[in-house]
Amino acid sequence: MAARAQHSGPAANGGGAPALLPLLLLLLSAAAIIPRGDGQNLITEDVTVVEGDVATISCRVKNSDDSVIQLLNPNRQTIYFRDFRPLKDSRFQLVNFSNSELRVSLTNVSISDEGRYFCQLYTDPPQEIYTTITVLVPPRNLVIDIQKEIAVEGEEIELNCTAMASRPATTIRWFKGNKELTGKSEVEQWSDMYTVTSQLLLKVGREDDGVPVICLVDHPAVKDLQTQRYLEVMYKPQVRVSQNYPVQGLTREGEPLELTCAAFGKPQPTDMRWLRVDDEMPQHVVVSGSNLLISNLNKTDNGTYRCEASNAVGKSHADYMLFVYDTTATTEPAVHGFTQLPNSAEELDYGDLSDSRAGEEGAIRSVDHAVVGGVVAVVVFAMLCLLIILGRYFARHKGTYFTHEAKGADDAADADTAIINAEGGQNNSEEKKEYFI
Repeated sequence: MAARAQHSGPAANGGGAPALLPLLLLLLSAAAIIPRGDGQNLITEDVTVVEGDVATISCRVKNSDDSVIQLLNPNRQTIYFRDFRPLKDSRFQLVNFSNSELRVSLTNVSISDEGRYFCQLYTDPPQEIYTTITVLVPPRNLVIDIQKEIAVEGEEIELNCTAMASRPATTIRWFKGNKELTGKSEVEQWSDMYTVTSQLLLKVGREDDGVPVICLVDHPAVKDLQTQRYLEVMYKPQVRVSQNYPVQGLTREGEPLELTCAAFGKPQPTDMRWLRVDDEMPQHVVVSGSNLLISNLNKTDNGTYRCEASNAVGKSHADYMLFVYDTTATTEPAVHGFTQLPNSAEELDYGDLSDSRAGEEGAIRSVDHAVVGGVVAVVVFAMLCLLIILGRYFARHKGTYFTHEAKGADDAADADTAIINAEGGQNNSEEKKEYFI
């Protein structure tokens, strides 16, 4: 204890510390080193810190007997001896010093500060234990590069997300809206840093226009780091025909018909026209922009009317099937008015077409039942007529036949007498008559 007092006295006075310090370091280096975890009194913990933050190193003593505590850096340079800091690095600051603890903070941590720091305790024999500082480096840049700024529906585009200069290597995840997608990542190492690039191949449709594609980073040094790009997709027009008048009900002779064509696309359709499929447009039909008007319907107007729209991507159309009914018609047909028939499967609006198709299928089933019923009725009627005719025929050719050949033979005693007594006998055979009843 006296020797420890002599060592600490000059250090406090500032007189002999420079001369004694190399000797102390030499003695410490020659001292027996106790591996981490084997010391009975020294306790410390590993430290993980993000680059630029503060790391705190704590050397604690259980059952302290006032022995001297010292902290050394990975190069075996003394950072603190008791409460004295020989190392000229102002980033190290004393947080707490007592007989049972030496706690030091390191500000503005960098990669160069990573490594093992040693806690030493002057006992007999001396004890030593180390703590490891691990420095995490978040990615400095997170960028999405897209192959084509503007895509056309049906195309496959390539997106690349790059997370640069991180430690450890990052994990990149992709999302389109709320749906997670799978990309392919590559890792490049430069010195102690890692650069990760993830590639995503995405086939786009019209429903993807304006949807964000998100690149999200999983890294222990950062939370919720992400960047996003909004997709811009061009697509052919969607065309819809609506019946303005009559709003509901039959299209009857003499009444007006008004149709409106609406088209949506990207870019917005600039060319829209009406035509009559497989026939010329009637002269009395008035077309004004997207509207078609027939002021006085007649049965020559029956047919399919088509609205076509086009933009820089392509052309689409929708059809309206017109059937003009008599003025006496009072019931709504199973199929009436328009059906929209886009010219490709990609343009189908399933919600709009489902009701129309259901009506068409119902109408077909109704027609089939009516035809079958009519055929059955005709067959039954024909069979009844045939039975009546056959009955009358058999009735006219069925009866009992009576002749006068045996008249008077009932009272004869024998056969010869009966023949002789028969009316007319053999002499009058030419007068025999038959009667049909």
